[in-house]
This record gives sequence, structure tokens and C-alpha cells, in this order.
Amino acid sequence: MNKPKKRRPQSLANRINLIRAAVMGANDGILSIAGIVLGVAGAAVSPHNILLSGLAGMLAGTVSMAMGEFVSVSSQRDTEKQAIADETLALDERYDEEFNFIKNKYVQTGISPDLAAKATKEMLAGDKLTVAVRERYGFDPADKTSAVGAAIASMVSFPTGSLLPLLAITLFPASIRIGATIIAVAIALAITGYTAAVLGNAQRGKALGRNVLFGLLTMIVTYVIGTLFA
Repeated sequence: MNKPKKRRPQSLANRINLIRAAVMGANDGILSIAGIVLGVAGAAVSPHNILLSGLAGMLAGTVSMAMGEFVSVSSQRDTEKQAIADETLALDERYDEEFNFIKNKYVQTGISPDLAAKATKEMLAGDKLTVAVRERYGFDPADKTSAVGAAIASMVSFPTGSLLPLLAITLFPASIRIGATIIAVAIALAITGYTAAVLGNAQRGKALGRNVLFGLLTMIVTYVIGTLFA
């Protein structure tokens, strides 16, 4: 009787990529639907039509984001697979060239040539393909990002983010719905901008401010365009 294959734990890089897809999906959902509903609201149409436009945008955006993530990650995986195949061939046919490449890379960091050669020899004595791919192409062959996982993360997060502007524009009284929606969306964009900065190890304040600023500009532009067709 065959033992069930032990599932390899999900790598930190893969988990971060899925979280990134979820955060960006939510951010796009918030901003895209906010732009749609404010633009339609600017045209002074009925709440029913605003809701219908928002729901249509939510459906289209959900499918688009999921497909985009799947294609993007799949393309990345294809590129990585080709790099692994190229490096496998290089190690078989041009081992000395690959050895010298890695050694020289270490030398450029300030390590002496003798120590760099020793370190390279010891590292390649183990899993040489992993070492060679990591040093030449900058990724770990064992870290396999899931295209399906990224697509599902976007498929869930986009409509989740879309709900905020959609509910705000339809539930608040007509006299304050525009301002209330803009404020709610700005707060949500501040949260997603800050989260994305944490994941990307970027400056929190700058990323947060940029996300909110461009979000506000997007909402203002779509609302003004909508008023032109009122």
C-alpha cells in the first residue's frame, strides 16, 4: 500500500505573494467600483441604476482580476521553469563557467578569491542546481508560487473591496452619499496602501499617501465626468 505523499509546507515567499494578490485585489476593488458608482452618481441617475452599474463593475472586475493574476503568475512560473532548464544544461555542459560565475559574484562582495572559491565549491557540493539558479537568476526553485491560489485570492478580495463603495453610495442618504463614499473609500485606501507597503518593505507614509491621493483624484475625475452627462 502506497503511503500518501507528504505535502510540502507553503513557503513564506508564496504566502506573501498570495497576501499581496489579496491586498491588491481589494485595493483595485475599492477604487474601481468607487470610480464607477461616483461617476454614475455624478450623472444624477437613480439609486437603482447606481447599484446596477456597481454590481456589473464588480462582476467584470472580479473575473478580470482573477484571470490577470492567473496569467501573470503562470507566465512567471514558465519563465522560472525555463531558467531552471537552462541552468541544468549549463551545469552539465559548462560547469567551470558556472562555478567561476558564482565565485566571481562572491568576490565582488568583498570576499577574497580563495575563500570565494572554497565557499562556491562547498555550496555546489550539495544541491548545486538550487545554488546555481539562486545565484544566477535570483530565485529559489523550491519556491513555487501558485497561479490558482493567486487567482482565488483576487477573486475573493476584489468583490470584498468593492462592497465598501457600493454599500456607501446606496445606503447613505442622498444628501451626504457622495461625501460619505469618498471618506469611506479614502480610509479603506489608506489601510490597503499601508498594508501593501508593509508587504513590500517600502516607506509606509509615502505609500499610504500616494494610494489615497491617486484614489481621491480618480474619484474626483470620474464624478466630474459623470456630472457632464447629467
